[in-house]
Amino acid sequence: MSATAGPGLSGLPGSPTTLFDHALRLHQLAPGEPLPRSGEPYPDDGRHRRRPRPKAPVDRSLAGQGAALILDAHFAQVSALPSELADAFHDVHIPNRHNEHIAAAAERADPERVRRTGRWLVRHGTDRCSVTVGLALLADVGTPADIPLIQTIGLLSHQSGPLAVHAFETRPGGVEALLWLAERVTGWGRVYVVDALCRLDLDGDPAVRPWLLHRACDGDVLNGYFAGKVATLTRLHEELEALDTDHEMVDHVGRVLHVMSGCAGMGLTLAHYPHSGAVLEAHARHAGSLSPTIARYFTIAVLTQHLATKSPEAAGCTAAQQEALRATYLEVLDREEWTRTARAGFAADDRRMRWLADYRAPQVRLRAFPDREPGTEE
Repeated sequence: MSATAGPGLSGLPGSPTTLFDHALRLHQLAPGEPLPRSGEPYPDDGRHRRRPRPKAPVDRSLAGQGAALILDAHFAQVSALPSELADAFHDVHIPNRHNEHIAAAAERADPERVRRTGRWLVRHGTDRCSVTVGLALLADVGTPADIPLIQTIGLLSHQSGPLAVHAFETRPGGVEALLWLAERVTGWGRVYVVDALCRLDLDGDPAVRPWLLHRACDGDVLNGYFAGKVATLTRLHEELEALDTDHEMVDHVGRVLHVMSGCAGMGLTLAHYPHSGAVLEAHARHAGSLSPTIARYFTIAVLTQHLATKSPEAAGCTAAQQEALRATYLEVLDREEWTRTARAGFAADDRRMRWLADYRAPQVRLRAFPDREPGTEE
């Protein structure tokens, strides 16, 4: 898309980079992967540090009123151009979630003009405040034609994720757009998208439940906010027979269990998930049938530590199950090929293997690190 005349456009000598171009460039480097660090730092970071944004009002019901007043004044001028809003919102607090005041301002104006304004701000904005307002407008009055635009800016998911999700939840083509975005975000962005997918009718769309069963947890610590929800809503305990042939699901179940073993205060833990024992047993039966990888070794080692250091109640199983599970997992970890994989990861300075070597529970002795005492570092 070529730049047109107006302030704040990229592509002109000395002009700042638009947030859209920033997201698009990073996306094109690895189209199927999340952006590195969710696209941060953004091109406007320096300017934002020099011009701190206003804090959210103490009365949260007032959030968005300043932006709505600016929009009302802009739309009241028939000849006003979208580019006049390029730097209009930096000095008022801008919510990055759906906001009733901004939505009401959009409803008071001509819908087509609101769409044109939203598209311009998202596509050409160089300040995250204006881009966020543009995305809020498209989330409320955009059309299916705006989905690619919203998807791209949604890759900057820490800032744009909540509004991108809101834009997709209730419109035609939204489920496919959410799944596309879910594959390409991590951290908080993944929390926003997976929460939205969990709000859908999982039996009403043939793609959502299988994706949640196979792909929802990527191992990030913030998965703790939704791992238990995914296990419950997908009826994971009813799908355990699939582990006989579905290696991707075995890996995902391992990640779900790993996250639920340490997400107290965030979401449902193994201690309170009624099917923990059955799911752990199924994972333990199948984990050793897979070829060793660093990720698989780490998952099993963390689960082994959890089983070795927690009470049966905290592990979500009986005492007999706990002992049998720990023995099964340790037998896999002590296999020669698994030990070699872990040592290779440690030699390559993989952070997961470093963590296991330095901070593993003293109750768990791993052949991969026989000469290192827990809590010591080189």
